[in-house]
Amino acid sequence: MIRRAAEADVPAITALVHELAAYEKSSSLCTVRDEQLRSALFGAQPSVFAHVAEHEGTVVGCALWFLNFSTWDGVNGIYLEDLYVQPAARGEGFGTALLAALAAECVDRQYTRLAWSVLDWNTPSIGFYRS
Repeated sequence: MIRRAAEADVPAITALVHELAAYEKSSSLCTVRDEQLRSALFGAQPSVFAHVAEHEGTVVGCALWFLNFSTWDGVNGIYLEDLYVQPAARGEGFGTALLAALAAECVDRQYTRLAWSVLDWNTPSIGFYRS
């Protein structure tokens, strides 16, 4: 199941962000804490948004994103900051479903773009995005 993140998901999302940092060999640079994500996601003025992939009641993946803006189109878009699915849940369609949920957000809100970047050494992710 793919859904918008709820405040109760914050500890799971924080853990996934730290797992992603470890995968990217950057654990020492990842210092985010639950309180920071809770404030950014659910504070008075949210600055980041999230969808989660849930399997049998457990959050196994997430997409964290924020709004960007096109001066040419004059409308917002989505910038995908992090897309991560735990290794044991990969190949089950969660990553594709998370991207589809963000594409649906763009359509529903009339955003004109969905953008992201990927590390040049991350060939599994590059292959996934190309597919």
